Amino acid sequence: MQIISSRSMSSAAIGFFVAGMTIFTPNKSVADPVMFELDPTHTTVAFWIDHIGYAKTLGWFTEVSGSFTYNADTQTISDVSAVVNPASIFTNDQRRDDHVRSADFLNVDRFSEITFVAAGGTPNTDSSGIVSGNLTILGQSKPVELQVTLNKDEAYPFGHGKRTLGLSATTRINRSDFGMTYGLGGLVGDEVTVMIEVEAIAEE
Repeated sequence: MQIISSRSMSSAAIGFFVAGMTIFTPNKSVADPVMFELDPTHTTVAFWIDHIGYAKTLGWFTEVSGSFTYNADTQTISDVSAVVNPASIFTNDQRRDDHVRSADFLNVDRFSEITFVAAGGTPNTDSSGIVSGNLTILGQSKPVELQVTLNKDEAYPFGHGKRTLGLSATTRINRSDFGMTYGLGGLVGDEVTVMIEVEAIAEE
C-alpha cells in the first residue's frame, strides 16, 4: 500500500492502513476481486505528540483519498492507492499548522508526499493483525508496523447501500528517525502516535 500526495497519491496516508486487509477473513465469501474507494468523509489520518510534557497535541490531515482491490476468498489486496496531502495538516491553530508545514517539520515545499509500502502481514485473529511496511517521510524510508482491525464488512445501512469495509489502524514512530529533530529535548516529543480510521466503499 502507498500513501502519497493528492497530486500523485499517502500517502498518509493514509493510505498506508488499508493494506491490513490482506490478513483478515471477512464473514462473507466473494468470488471475484472487488474495487474499493476510500470514503474521504469517513476516513481520518490523525496523530498526537507530546507538547513540553503538559499534554498531547492532536492533529490530522484533511485530504485523504485512495482505492484498492480486495478478494475476500483469497484474502488478497492489490492495486492499492491511498493519498494523504501533508500540506492539509490541521491542529486547530493556524500559526502551528504553518510551522509544521515548514522545513522544521514536514517541509511540504520540498517533500510533497508521504509514502507507505506494505511488505506483509501477520494475523492475530479473524479480524486483526499486524501489517509491516516501509514509511517514507522527508525522503527517508523506515520500517513500521501497523496494528490493524477490520471492524465491519457489510452493506451500508442507508444512503448508497453498497458493501462497505471499516478499518482501524495504529502505529508509533519516532520523528527523529526521519531527520525531523526540531524541538527535541523537551519542547516537542519524539514519539508520534498515528491513528487511522477508514470506511471504504465497494465499486460494484
